[in-house]
Amino acid sequence: MRLFVALDFPDQIRRALAEAIAQLEPKSRGIRWMHPGGMHVTLKFIGETAADNVAAIRAALASVRSPRPVETNFRGIGFFPSDCRPRVAWCGIEASSNLPKLAASVEEALEPLGITRESRPFVPHLTLARLNSRQNSGDLVRAAADWKSRVFGSARETEFHLFQSFLKPSGAEYQRLATFPFVKEAP
Repeated sequence: MRLFVALDFPDQIRRALAEAIAQLEPKSRGIRWMHPGGMHVTLKFIGETAADNVAAIRAALASVRSPRPVETNFRGIGFFPSDCRPRVAWCGIEASSNLPKLAASVEEALEPLGITRESRPFVPHLTLARLNSRQNSGDLVRAAADWKSRVFGSARETEFHLFQSFLKPSGAEYQRLATFPFVKEAP
């Protein structure tokens, strides 16, 4: 099983992102765009895992808590690693200070199960597209410049989810396996 942990977000943000994709797609031949319905804010990519490990993963994730909800603002379109060498188109996320702490808590909870911590710093974003080559990317980068400061919406999340990913020729599909409320309840 291919697993990851992620936050979800409201449909109004998905609709705004779908509008952006519809306008940018004609400028991007040969680029694989993500379907907005499957977008998520990844907290931890777990990867291939034996099915008999899922119960332990669920138990570990159930212990993760935060003192308050995660507040997010979805803003702008950019590229990893850079506009000059685009490999991934992303939507940026401005988040409350507890989002990186939540991602770190997820990592900490899973580490005793032999799930390795990420070596790169946590950078919240939504993947919009994957670029297989730099060919045809110049038009997309120029068109995306108009979207660099566009606001797509905001969200307030109090739970995260364990997903299973199915890789298909048509693109990845996701199934939610479990939901975990992470905000501590007031005494």
